[in-house]
Amino acid sequence: MKVRNRLDIADCYKWKLEDIFSDDDAWEECFFATEERMGKIASYCDRLGDDEVLAECLNFNTSLSHNISRLYQYARMRRDEDSREAKYQAMTDRAESLSVRYSSAASFITPELVGFSTEKLEALSASPAFADYSVFFKEIIRNKNVILGKKEEKILKEAGIFADTAEEVFAMFDNADVKFAPVRDEEGRETEMSHGIYSLLLQSPSQEVRKAAFESMFTAYRDHINTLAANYAGNLKKDWFYAKVRGFSSALEYSMYCENVPPTCYAKLLEAVGKGTKALHGYIALRRRVLGVKDLNMYDLHVPLIKEQNLAMPYEKAVDTVKSALKVMGKEYGDILSSAFENGWIDVFENKGKHSGAYSWGSYGTHPFVLLNYTETTHDVFTIAHELGHALHSYYSDAAQPLPKAGYEIFVAEIASTVNEVLLLKHLLKSAEGEMRKYLLGYYLDMFRTTLFRQTMFSEFEVAAHSLVEKGEPVTAQALGEIYYALNKKYYGRAVRHNDLIRYEWARIPHFYSSYYVYKYATGITSAVTIADNILSGGEKYFGKYRDFLSAGGSMPPLDILRLADVDLESDAPYEKAMNEFARTLKELEKCFVEENKI
Repeated sequence: MKVRNRLDIADCYKWKLEDIFSDDDAWEECFFATEERMGKIASYCDRLGDDEVLAECLNFNTSLSHNISRLYQYARMRRDEDSREAKYQAMTDRAESLSVRYSSAASFITPELVGFSTEKLEALSASPAFADYSVFFKEIIRNKNVILGKKEEKILKEAGIFADTAEEVFAMFDNADVKFAPVRDEEGRETEMSHGIYSLLLQSPSQEVRKAAFESMFTAYRDHINTLAANYAGNLKKDWFYAKVRGFSSALEYSMYCENVPPTCYAKLLEAVGKGTKALHGYIALRRRVLGVKDLNMYDLHVPLIKEQNLAMPYEKAVDTVKSALKVMGKEYGDILSSAFENGWIDVFENKGKHSGAYSWGSYGTHPFVLLNYTETTHDVFTIAHELGHALHSYYSDAAQPLPKAGYEIFVAEIASTVNEVLLLKHLLKSAEGEMRKYLLGYYLDMFRTTLFRQTMFSEFEVAAHSLVEKGEPVTAQALGEIYYALNKKYYGRAVRHNDLIRYEWARIPHFYSSYYVYKYATGITSAVTIADNILSGGEKYFGKYRDFLSAGGSMPPLDILRLADVDLESDAPYEKAMNEFARTLKELEKCFVEENKI
């Protein structure tokens, strides 16, 4: 098994970034034109009290910011094709620098508007002439107490030039520099290790292969753990700095405030998941009995419980399966989905130097793009459904909202993607019997384990890690490892052996550099369980409500947007429904094994 060079992959499996810029020369032209126009923004300073000047300034700012976003996204996605390419590393750095310089130049806008009376801002928000900016003005009102003066805001914008350094360092280490020891497969052949191959090897029927892959992966991070800990500490300190200067008591409080989501949602999630860990421990114990291993290890949690069954399939078949599963949402959704697969939205296969994992991204005015690293695993089939959920969420929001209102908060970003995964799972379960049904029930339980329980565990780790900085305590590799190891024991219980190398897992999680992101995966699946059931029971009538959710963009606070789809995360109902769904699925799977006298 060998990772291919990008040139060896057919163009039909690559995204068409030419839909953003026709080529690198077009990018350069836009870059220099944008750079030339930047100076104009200063001409609006201290003149925003005039409504005509204000409208011109906001429209100019929106246009220029959009171009800078396109420049960065094109360069970054080109870089993600092969992180070793110096040209695109440089273009990404230039676009990021341009963004920081412009943010600094335009930093006067918000502080100047904060000086307006609340009555004036409310009038602007209600004015038809400023309809595209109604949410913007409401946010100014909400943020009056946390926005600083022009000088301070300018300094904070200037600090953006190095604010993401820790994330960039980790990305380069994780995608370009880290080296893994090769692993021998079931036939004894030496296999090159990578992030994508690691996921594949963890599903090997051989425990020795799984162990070797696990040790290759985590030893690589352990061998650089002090450097990685110091780098992550820098990210934590950055978060605490921005929270403090805005007057918040913690980075978590500031993060939740920025998304306009009450902290009660975080607390309610942790409480609900805390009550459900007993069921998770029961699942881990069932996995040990079914696999028949003397010791269940952390590297044994990914292999399918039903060895005879596997949904691994070629990419084309996986696409057809996903499309069939999502037909329940109607022709319109299906047609957009087909366009995504047929018209260059997706970069499919892993190649040397390619960014690991998967994501969806794009610019307003251009269709979204999806990065995959598809290997023929069950997980990767579901990843297609997941990332296309993101893509169509963005597509609907961009189509329905003006640019200033199109971007949705991260809080709602993981819901549409998880809805697609749940619909795919339930589509497959409809016709599944015998071993295949057991396999899918196990997969559904693992979806809860990795998306609800695991991401909540990550969320607890983030709180504890940030607390070290916020309390003035040292952030060391040992301290981070002990926190992570204790949480691993709490969530997975006594039925699994907590291998010592697992204490280094925190060091390979890219999302920790986007602080307080991962808990939204957990609230996402919590919401998705209710939405998917409503789609299956309500058909096109309910899909109209779900489409309203997809189309809302950032036009309302996140919890209000979610209520459009009949989900209220300030109530107990969605959390209880999700935890009950996990418990019911576990009970059905246990019953299957008991009836067959296999446990």
